[in-house]
Amino acid sequence: MTQKRRAVNYVSNKDFLEALIQYRNECFKAKEEGKPRPQIPAYIGTCLLQIATRVGYKPNFSSYSYKEDMISDSYENMCRYILNFDPEKSSNPFAYFTQITHFAYLRRIKLEKREQEKKQKILEKCDFDMVMVDEGEGTDNHSDYNSIKENVYNRLRY
Repeated sequence: MTQKRRAVNYVSNKDFLEALIQYRNECFKAKEEGKPRPQIPAYIGTCLLQIATRVGYKPNFSSYSYKEDMISDSYENMCRYILNFDPEKSSNPFAYFTQITHFAYLRRIKLEKREQEKKQKILEKCDFDMVMVDEGEGTDNHSDYNSIKENVYNRLRY
């Protein structure tokens, strides 16, 4: 008789929930006393960073070159909205923060696409020779220059 292997989660939802409840209570107590908001505990910070990093391994996010920016954006959003998690409404903080991470990734992708479109419009409106300057007269850079120019023109056509 074989026993089922139990999946090992990288974030324990139960421990994470307890730590969040304790941190929320500390924050509300500090607010009542007029003190600044306390620092996020190391365990919660580790959990948030693991969530932000692991969502990046999903196939729909894994191929982007700016994945580090997506991770940092999601970590920042999770820290910003940590007190919005209400344990009375939900006992699943992992799902809450995973959703924050997912939407932060989508926002970063949208921002990067807008930046890429701006760069393409600049190249379209400017003369290509104005953007790419050939610095040496007798160097071999001319063939590289032409190949880059062809690649850009081909991409702009499609």
